[in-house]
Amino acid sequence: MVSSLFKSKAFINAIGRSMAGYIRFVKRTSGVSEDPPNFIENNLPDTPLIIAMWHGQGLLLPFIRPRDDIKVAIMVAKHIDGDIVHASIEPFGMTTIRGSGAGRKGKDKGGYAALRECMKAIRDDTTIALTADIPPGPARKAGLGIVTLAKLSGRPILPCAVVTKRYLKLNTWSGFTVNLPFSKMVMAGGNQIRVPRHADADELEAARALLEEDLNETTARAYRMAGTKERGISAAGEPPAFGLKLKAYTLFTRLFQPAAPLLLSYRERRGKEEKAHIPERLGHASVKRPEGEVVWIHAASVGEATAVFHLVGRLRAERPDIRILLTTGTVTSARLARSRLPDGVIHQYIPLDAPAFMTRFFDYWKPAAVILTESEIWPNMIREARVRRVPLLLVNGRMSPRSFRRWRKQMRTANPLFSSLDLVLAQNDRYAVSFERLGSRNVIAGGNLKIDAPPPPVDKDALKDLRRAIGKRPIFLAASTHPGEDEIIADAHAALRQDFPKLLTIIVPRHPDRGTEIRAMLDGRGLKSTQRTADPVPGSAHEVYVGDTIGELGLFYALAPVAFIGGSLVPHGGQNPIEAVMHETVVLTGPEVHNFEESYAALRDADACIEVADSNDITQQVKSLLEDAEKRQAINVRAHEAVDQMRGALETTTKEVLKFLPEAQKRKKERRRAS
Repeated sequence: MVSSLFKSKAFINAIGRSMAGYIRFVKRTSGVSEDPPNFIENNLPDTPLIIAMWHGQGLLLPFIRPRDDIKVAIMVAKHIDGDIVHASIEPFGMTTIRGSGAGRKGKDKGGYAALRECMKAIRDDTTIALTADIPPGPARKAGLGIVTLAKLSGRPILPCAVVTKRYLKLNTWSGFTVNLPFSKMVMAGGNQIRVPRHADADELEAARALLEEDLNETTARAYRMAGTKERGISAAGEPPAFGLKLKAYTLFTRLFQPAAPLLLSYRERRGKEEKAHIPERLGHASVKRPEGEVVWIHAASVGEATAVFHLVGRLRAERPDIRILLTTGTVTSARLARSRLPDGVIHQYIPLDAPAFMTRFFDYWKPAAVILTESEIWPNMIREARVRRVPLLLVNGRMSPRSFRRWRKQMRTANPLFSSLDLVLAQNDRYAVSFERLGSRNVIAGGNLKIDAPPPPVDKDALKDLRRAIGKRPIFLAASTHPGEDEIIADAHAALRQDFPKLLTIIVPRHPDRGTEIRAMLDGRGLKSTQRTADPVPGSAHEVYVGDTIGELGLFYALAPVAFIGGSLVPHGGQNPIEAVMHETVVLTGPEVHNFEESYAALRDADACIEVADSNDITQQVKSLLEDAEKRQAINVRAHEAVDQMRGALETTTKEVLKFLPEAQKRKKERRRAS
């Protein structure tokens, strides 16, 4: 009953009339000025125009209409908010066209039909007003729809802003602004933007970027003329300043600095730091900086490092003049990097995120660009890059639902950080939307670099030795296991022995330092086991072999026809299944795979992986697969076809990253100055 009342035409009209009265009241009680003077009158000869404003800034839009004989239609969405807007502007002699842009998900919200209506209205000499950014954001990122309309219609775009000195900003994606009465009101306009009718995709993108830049400048200028600034958004689209919580974080980490050596010493005793490299964690370089421009790539741990190894190779091939510095944060990833990075690529440990350490690091290396991987957001690192105007890029971006919810609860902290990223290449559309809603502006769903990565390397001599030692014994692999999963694998092995008395189960823990712990568990269950760090090959009496080494996962995939991929029977989020597929290994997985949701969804849709819930499921599936080579072959064929459909991330990432490297940035600035 109440819901029906709110949706009724009478209620909507009442709200609309009230808004119209309020809008008039704001103007009557405010001093009004134009910037530049008479800009509305000066643009009248070019009507019909396409008036562009930012979403959330349109409450006072009716006053852009200079005379009653000028026809104006506003494009609004097809929901109740649009109904209210329609009711509120009718008293000003304006009308609406219903529809909105498709946004990132590509769902048509009436945008195509609205575009046709806009073209029809322009032919009828009607000026069209619409917002440049598209719900649900990000705010202040212009879409292609408005420049496409300019191309098709041949009419110029006029960036506009109508602001007041006194206002309220609501907590919506666009920061909807409620202008207050008894204030100073400014109506500001930018330069007309014309889009050629023959414009190609690159020219449309250039026009979109120009509109975004001009609209930001026009809006910021309007607030300056009104004697204030827009809260939450800095002038010229700059990211917001760090707020109280981020300043408190910086202060805390500054106070922590004297204790850092003690913490690192404690971690070194626990095997979590390398003693010879502890100075690197304090920002001290252990090698000489090379001449020329240095690009810094940071990959926190093994998974992230593996994802960017081939990106490093592509960037070096495209820009041999650039020197690359790769940092990691764990012992295992550091050792892997040192063993797999090509000559000429420098490896260092990432400094702790404290002001002095980051400043020291930046002072020495002077990076021309910083490329972060997946979800590495460190406030002092970002602050240092912002101060020095160093481009900040995030590749292979990932945002778990839990992390997104946590960041959304503290937007005043999240927005200054995520809006500082000059480019985000997210793994998929869902992650891209998450980054945009947290404030990132230049976001592209570029795909998952791990899918384009080559198969994990295999030491041929080691493979030959293992095959000789194992002989014709059936093999089952549990890869990248986490605590709580090794016991499940042990139970499955015990059950499988009934059908495969000579079965060799290989357990490769996600963290190799758990090898001794896993072996103790196996011994407690009466299973004869050994570790690779103790025995290069398993003996004929060993039932379980623990692969507790670094960088040899490819070796074990090359041995095993079937593998359970860990992190999926515990609430971790899964591990990368593509590496197994590339080694012709059939994938078993638990249900907890949100970190690799897209990869597993593609494999499931192709019937190219098998989900298991417990040791009984694992036992049944491994038994079936070990007994049926044709079944394994068919699954492998489908898996490869599914993976091939997902490739392309490396190409997209390389292309976009190159735009932010030195020389490319120099040429971009020169083009801007020339225009």
